[in-house]
Amino acid sequence: MLEPRMVKTVADAKKIVEQRGLSYIKVGLFDIDGVMRGKYMSKEKFFSSLECGFAFCDVILGWDSNDQLYDNTAYTGWHTGYPDAQVEIIPSSCRELPLEDNMLLFIAQFSDAAASICPKNVLNRVISQAKEMGFVANAAFEYEFFMFDETPESVREKNFKNLKPLTPGNFGYSILRNSTHADLYQQILQLGEAMDFPIEGLHAETGPGVLEAAINHDIAENAADKAALFKTFIKVWAQQNHLMATFMAKWSNKLPGQSGHIHISLKNLAGDSVFYDESKAFNMSELQSYFLAGQQKYMPEFLAMISPTVNSYSRMVPGLWAPLDATWGVENRTTALRLIPGTAKSQRIEYRLGAADANPYIALAAALGSGLLGIKEKLAPKAQVEGNAYEQKHHESLTLPPSLSEAAKKLKNSQAANKLFGKEFVEHFAQTRLWEEREYRKHVSDWELERYFEII
Repeated sequence: MLEPRMVKTVADAKKIVEQRGLSYIKVGLFDIDGVMRGKYMSKEKFFSSLECGFAFCDVILGWDSNDQLYDNTAYTGWHTGYPDAQVEIIPSSCRELPLEDNMLLFIAQFSDAAASICPKNVLNRVISQAKEMGFVANAAFEYEFFMFDETPESVREKNFKNLKPLTPGNFGYSILRNSTHADLYQQILQLGEAMDFPIEGLHAETGPGVLEAAINHDIAENAADKAALFKTFIKVWAQQNHLMATFMAKWSNKLPGQSGHIHISLKNLAGDSVFYDESKAFNMSELQSYFLAGQQKYMPEFLAMISPTVNSYSRMVPGLWAPLDATWGVENRTTALRLIPGTAKSQRIEYRLGAADANPYIALAAALGSGLLGIKEKLAPKAQVEGNAYEQKHHESLTLPPSLSEAAKKLKNSQAANKLFGKEFVEHFAQTRLWEEREYRKHVSDWELERYFEII
């Protein structure tokens, strides 16, 4: 009997469906915001789609996370009539769905013209460039997320205020918390094993109801799949258990934000680390130095891909563990890039700027692609930051855009981004971020009412 993660080919995918006697299969793909969209397919339709692909309305790439239609994008919009776009199913993505008895899940991606702006394909193109340069990229995602004793109905009834977190107070790395809620933790760990996003570490983080999960490393393409599935199905699992999980970058102005850190390392095609050199300071090879410098140089230009929502920038304030400039340091968690010295197996860079709300495919494309540019251009990083990066003055070139609109404009005008990710993607993505900022500006916040209503 085939197991889901043994599936590699179209023939394997058909075989496992037949072996399980399935009449329907679930197929999903990820939109611009990293939200999984999809449907159940009959066995007959699924088999046909495995061979020839299938058509999916291109509105998936033309609306925001609230299903509001973009009015400023060229690829899709009212002016195109929202036609179907071609989609291909990836047989090797087959997963068990333990939350649905005996159901299988497959990931799909846009092909043909839509591939140019499909997030998964954007990452694949960066990975292909790495291979052309003689490298295989490994990555791992870490996510902080808040868990609430709420439901989709209750949070709306409360207008998203005065929500009840799963646990009260600040209690990071708490054995008391993870023992008291051991069943919850065990279910999350088991879900990760069953769906092949195995969790290397899971613990309570500082803040009411905060958890942090470190997903096992893998080659870059698989790592992004695991991260995207983790975010989706942790939320599914929570709601099935009458809880809610959020990956907002910052849900409360009284609490720290939520990160989505990315660990990256490079190997050559023989499988040897190209980041490790024991003869150099911090075991940092020349190639790793170039890679780090590229990430540092292009971080301000690529920021919209790493911090893609208005809310992302609420997290980037002094003293709350989110970097404010494109800095780097050795084992320094106040910098945007943390060099982690280790062995040939563990030498890596942690891209700490990332927030939990980023699309994993797009964020990893930015973090990896910028490093590859550093190698191509043989860049040298700015001086290492020692001590508290928040309290120091840094080179003006390292200043990060302070808002989504500024970040989107910087990305749109970036020659490096257009060349690396493709003009179609950069134009489309930047426009979607400008839309997001414009939608936000239509909103009158509680802060504005409290500040201006009577006094002004």
